Amino acid sequence: MRRIVVALGGNALLRRGEALTADNQRRNVRIAAEALAPIAADNELTITHGNGPQVGLLALQGNAYQEVETYPLDVLGAETEGMIGYMIEQELGNLLPFEKPFATMLTMVEVDPNDPAFQNPTKFIGPVYDEPTARRLAAEKGWAIKQDGAKWRRVVASPTPKRIFEIRPVRWLLEKGTIVIAAGGGGIPTAYAGDRRLHGIECVIDKDLCSALLARELGADVLVLATDADAVYLDWGKPAQRAIRSATPDAMDQFGFPAGSMGPKVAAAQQFARATGEQAIICDLTGLTAALEGRRGTRIANGAGPLAFHS
Repeated sequence: MRRIVVALGGNALLRRGEALTADNQRRNVRIAAEALAPIAADNELTITHGNGPQVGLLALQGNAYQEVETYPLDVLGAETEGMIGYMIEQELGNLLPFEKPFATMLTMVEVDPNDPAFQNPTKFIGPVYDEPTARRLAAEKGWAIKQDGAKWRRVVASPTPKRIFEIRPVRWLLEKGTIVIAAGGGGIPTAYAGDRRLHGIECVIDKDLCSALLARELGADVLVLATDADAVYLDWGKPAQRAIRSATPDAMDQFGFPAGSMGPKVAAAQQFARATGEQAIICDLTGLTAALEGRRGTRIANGAGPLAFHS
């Protein structure tokens, strides 16, 4: 039996171009559950997930109600962890024996309020505005804004996750045979104030980096970063594109991957492999079982040997 952490990419909840309806999300979670069920039966399984579109929708809904301020990002993150965890529990529970226990853990993750990321916010959140409206809201609310295509949007920092506060109960639950859904959306961002009191903070923690931290602290044997690509590719979209089968973390340093897609996954896989000596796998969700058997996906591990490609 292995201890496995699977980070579900955004496509596990919402396909590109789909409306963010509850029915669409549930259908996609059902597909994810079908891929997870075979490994959940015989391994200790922790599941993480994205929540960007869901938080964005809540922010839009909150913006439409003018009687109160839109809830802060930490509260919206907590709300989406509960909603998405509920769907995963129910759909996976429909496929596994009734006796198999589940738990969704509201997961606070500490960040450093002095992290340099707060000096250069990069993560777009919430609705789009014309420039005058965006600048007015920025002045009123203290937001940072940046241009996003033809429109303008709020941006927030994406600091490095430092500590997962609920790591002990997650360990306890795994040891009792529970499937745990934790650290959704990179966790609920929190920081200590000057009086050493913990409070929420307006930022977005990268889901993949937080999943790598969670896997390290759990002593996981495998970290799986599931996405909509069947492997990490070089020269993607070109005639010479090649899918990487296996590589060491150092070998991956020579390549550049887009920050908005594969970059964070590769970085998280490298961090986990370097810190633990265990393997990280990047694959598509439908190929999860094959990837764990070494027949699909990209494996990143200290002992992976020379860079190898899928034939």
